[in-house]
Amino acid sequence: MIQTRTEHDFLGSLEIPADVYWGIHTQRAINNFPMSGQKVNQRLIRALAMVKKASCLANAENGYLVPDKAKALAAACEEIIAGKLADQFPVDALQGGAGTSTNMNLNEVLANRAIELLGGNIGDYTIVHPLEDVNLHQSTNDVYPTAIKVAGTLALRELAQVIAPLQGAFQEKEKAFGEIVKLGRTEWQEAVPITLGAEFSAFAEAFSRDRWRTFKCEERLRVVNLGGTAVGTGLTAPRNYIFAVIEKLRDVTGLGLSRGDNIMGETANADAYVEVSGILKAHAVNLIKIACDLRLMNLLGEIHLPQLQAGSSIMPGKVNPVLAEAAIQTGMKVIANDGIITDCAARGTLQINEFLPLLAQALLESLDLLINIDTLWIKYIKDIVADQKICGQYFDHSPMIITALLPAIGYERATQLITEFSASSEKNMRLFLEQKVGKEIVDKYLSPYQLTALGYKDNG
Repeated sequence: MIQTRTEHDFLGSLEIPADVYWGIHTQRAINNFPMSGQKVNQRLIRALAMVKKASCLANAENGYLVPDKAKALAAACEEIIAGKLADQFPVDALQGGAGTSTNMNLNEVLANRAIELLGGNIGDYTIVHPLEDVNLHQSTNDVYPTAIKVAGTLALRELAQVIAPLQGAFQEKEKAFGEIVKLGRTEWQEAVPITLGAEFSAFAEAFSRDRWRTFKCEERLRVVNLGGTAVGTGLTAPRNYIFAVIEKLRDVTGLGLSRGDNIMGETANADAYVEVSGILKAHAVNLIKIACDLRLMNLLGEIHLPQLQAGSSIMPGKVNPVLAEAAIQTGMKVIANDGIITDCAARGTLQINEFLPLLAQALLESLDLLINIDTLWIKYIKDIVADQKICGQYFDHSPMIITALLPAIGYERATQLITEFSASSEKNMRLFLEQKVGKEIVDKYLSPYQLTALGYKDNG
């Protein structure tokens, strides 16, 4: 038989498993929101523990918490920040109440763990109280959005750090493939000649922009409303606490956070998350586009993507570009999450946004997905192999390579030569051109350097 303890609130009483750290408010949320099966993102839990620690330290410094209680509470915060007690946060990510259930869950777990550290029994809130001590001078409406911004900022830094080596992997291929001439393609048709290295340089440049945007957009999350309590006015919080708590949060997180000039505005509006999500969407778009290009180049045989697993239960030997497909699906999910974040931000009402739980889940999920796929892609890109022979075959047999010779022979002469080539039995355009205009001219204008130089040098 499961041992239980009884806890009370103004709605009545509930039986709670005796060995858990959560209390009646968490238990009500467990009962009320058995919806998605997804728990609150652990990044948000850890960030909220950072906010709680900052509040504890600010309250202790100003004499609102006695030292032994503050020490135990800070130690409990540190445990959660370190990833301990993760199983004590069972509330569904999709919850009503603007994050109150998650805030209550933290308050109760921290209180009970602090009680235990002080030698008391779980549930004896005369020692440490979830609301009167842990939540002192706070509201869900200031600590919860602040925690989202802390979690988001830390994740953005992590994402920027994995985009950098991904960009580097493409730059390595840019150098390795620099001498391989191939056909460019536009609108699914053969186009002007290029090099495979130049093609990969375009991929690297896209991720360079993503890296910079991701690094810069954390600035949008550094302005927080901590100390504003319910609606941003700081009602029920002493002024010395309000000024101290942001300083403590900077110390705890190591982030350059600042309190908003208009805390009511920071509390009521969630547009900063939309802006950041837009940056994540841009990265997702680049992932999808480049993954699609890599799949097509793999199909054409110009490159060989790493073979990771059997691709069919019926076709022996078939291998699919699974990690490229995973990147496409990741990008699609991030784009869908951007729509969710946008809608959540738009639907906030008057002084707060009651849809922050869904917004937080979508934002942090997008960050987790992008961090994970980028990490997987670093080795994936490094292991791509070029097929210079196939690239050369497409190149040599395409009439479009004549475009590179226009500075030497002109448009009319080029058109005439294409007509002649089409009517001849020759299938190799390069050999045909060598016969018609000379090997020296062909080699010069179809060299990797000439194909990728910015324009041509006019000696006239």
